[in-house]
Amino acid sequence: MPVPTPNLNPPFNIVRLSHVELNVTDLAWSRAYYVDTLGLQVTFEDANAIYLRAMEERGHHCVILKKSTAGTVGVLGFKVWSEEDLDKAAAWFKARDLPVEWIERPFMGRVMRTRDPWGIPLEFYASMERLEPIHQKYALYKGVKPLRIDHFNMFSPNVDNSVQFYSDMGFRVTEYTSDSATGRTWAAWMQRKGGVHDVAFTNGTGPRLHHLAFWVPTPLNIIDLLDLMSTTGYVDCIERGPGRHGISNAFFLYIRDKDGHRTEIYCSDYQTIDPDMEAIQWDLKDPQRQTLWGAAAPRTWFEEGSTFDGAQVSESDLKAQPIIAP
Repeated sequence: MPVPTPNLNPPFNIVRLSHVELNVTDLAWSRAYYVDTLGLQVTFEDANAIYLRAMEERGHHCVILKKSTAGTVGVLGFKVWSEEDLDKAAAWFKARDLPVEWIERPFMGRVMRTRDPWGIPLEFYASMERLEPIHQKYALYKGVKPLRIDHFNMFSPNVDNSVQFYSDMGFRVTEYTSDSATGRTWAAWMQRKGGVHDVAFTNGTGPRLHHLAFWVPTPLNIIDLLDLMSTTGYVDCIERGPGRHGISNAFFLYIRDKDGHRTEIYCSDYQTIDPDMEAIQWDLKDPQRQTLWGAAAPRTWFEEGSTFDGAQVSESDLKAQPIIAP
């Protein structure tokens, strides 16, 4: 199916992705991984949760690590332009018979919680507690030196349907992979903030979170992280890379924590602000779409992900397969 025509006048104005709540089974282990190794900054912690931000972010948090009995995902968060947009978002979801709930969240103003049609838990807000800038406090830069959260990628049992729904909200397709045998979309990358993507959808059993990603200054930061992880007990957490994607042109590394949550370390994609920018199409069997240098991804990358709290998972009926590493 062709990708939707960009919706340049959406029903409410989403600024960008904002934050994710990861349920983790060992909070101390997760702190050592995300703070001491990756380099995220703690903005609040207690016995049950740790709130984190990256170096360029002024909002209170982009990751919440929540102590739990299972490694699942609690919610994906998005910032809207204004309080008026927040009310418009609530009305839009209600009109589609999707749940709308106003909840209390630490360090945030009004928060509207909902789900997309496949059960992904979403929350929208206009205001979050603002913190002092730390991007020039270079003594704080540790690990991979994460600058900001960049995107979420989700497994979807029907990528075409997911793309249409998020397009209706104003996300615009920048690149996509099509299956030539069926004409269906196998994966798509969609943006609000002017990069290659805030959200992406990959064909597979879902909905599940494939990965969250952080933008870092240079590819050398990724090399430094690999050296650090390989000599401090985290070598088994390295899943894929380093490499350069064909899609997005970004330099990347994929790592996974103790609970299986996958993080991409990411830099060097391109600007997509122009409203008339055409989406780039890739064929599923093109080996350079995964990695510009031709290296295929491992099977785990296509099959394993984190489940969302309260979402019912189903298999995709599109059985087309990309090239998989032996």
